[in-house]
Amino acid sequence: MTDRESGIALHHLVLDAAEDTDHVINRARLRELGVTRKQIAAQIAAGRWLREGTQTIAVRTGDLSHRAQCWRAVWELGSEVALVDGADALKLAGLKGWDEEVVHVSLLHRHTANRRSGVKVHKVIRRVEGEAARAGVPRTRPAIAAIRAAHWASTDTAAATILAMTVQQRLVTGPQLIEAERTVKGRTRRAFLKRIVADIADGAQSLHELDFAAACRERGLPEPTRQAVKQGPQGRVYLDVYFEEYGLVVEIDGAGHLWALAGVSDALRANQLVIDGDRVLRINVVGLRVDLDAHMDQVAAALASDWAQANLARHAAAHAAA
Repeated sequence: MTDRESGIALHHLVLDAAEDTDHVINRARLRELGVTRKQIAAQIAAGRWLREGTQTIAVRTGDLSHRAQCWRAVWELGSEVALVDGADALKLAGLKGWDEEVVHVSLLHRHTANRRSGVKVHKVIRRVEGEAARAGVPRTRPAIAAIRAAHWASTDTAAATILAMTVQQRLVTGPQLIEAERTVKGRTRRAFLKRIVADIADGAQSLHELDFAAACRERGLPEPTRQAVKQGPQGRVYLDVYFEEYGLVVEIDGAGHLWALAGVSDALRANQLVIDGDRVLRINVVGLRVDLDAHMDQVAAALASDWAQANLARHAAAHAAA
């Protein structure tokens, strides 16, 4: 066999071995296949392979897939100690619609790690029993990864969003998320995450926990009626918050209201309220948690609108006449 034929045969051998790892392979696996350092260098020099770190070789040109980047991150930091974690572990588990600029990896605090481009290392005090999913890319299981992703998020809004998406896309259940929040003790926003996880896990979040009325009092807004009852075409309709004199309904939706077909019945009910003469503001409970002021600004603006003031005047006149 000529040197050229030998090189081509070697190339195809490695291609087959790297098929399950999205066309990247580490040097340890190459040694197992009998590939020498000199042969690796020759393949790189020929432009067939690319060096992607001290331990990782890409066996085809072009950008690495997300899964390949995760394999690279683990190999570069040590596959026996590093786990892909946070949002990237969730993406490996099937999370859609979330992007990160780096791959998040967790290491126990006693392990040292050299910097690697495109990798963000997080030190954790301890591992949670059973947190590692070893099939495929070494990574944390979704419930643990979700809580860590929320702790590592840049803002409260981002933290709440990724938690809600994880449950919405059925990667974890509400009870699993609650248990993970109790188990994983991050360094940031602990109290906030405890509230948000409860909101997300309980699709019928009760108003007393949010204390919407207290928020109104702090702003000097009228005291609303909570859990008001109206008679609709299909029977009784229970309203979360009702400023009856102003004709304003505020519906505070638990996280579950965004999922499946729940929004259809919500929309029909809101439409009927408008047809009957009321206005409706919809506030998602997660949004209320992360930006209370913005939502209360809208409530105040609705109460101060010409339409609401006209309702108040008619209500007052009717009351005086009675």
